[in-house]
Amino acid sequence: MRPVIPYVTAALLFGLGVYGVLRRRNAVLVLMAVELMLNAVNLILVTADTTVRAVLPHSGQVFALFVIVLAAAEIGVGLAIVLQLYRLRTTVAVDDVPLTEPAGSASAVGQDVEAGR
Repeated sequence: MRPVIPYVTAALLFGLGVYGVLRRRNAVLVLMAVELMLNAVNLILVTADTTVRAVLPHSGQVFALFVIVLAAAEIGVGLAIVLQLYRLRTTVAVDDVPLTEPAGSASAVGQDVEAGR
């Protein structure tokens, strides 16, 4: 069997996922794009397991199960972060998220610690 179709499908899924991660502004859509990339990896693992004779039997399928568990954990943590971001900022736009602390907040915390509060 020639596994061209699953490999091409996985490459297209992975490319679509990379495009979604780089291009989308909504955090939920970015998480969906990451899931697309993980599913492409699962497809490659299962296809390679069925076509290549490995030393360990069904090792690609076992790795695919680990990737599924990793994806479930990623979605759980990612959605918790997105919900907290929505509560704080009332938007889930990735472009609006500040990556650094404001300069005034760090000094105010330091003054409270020095004052004994």
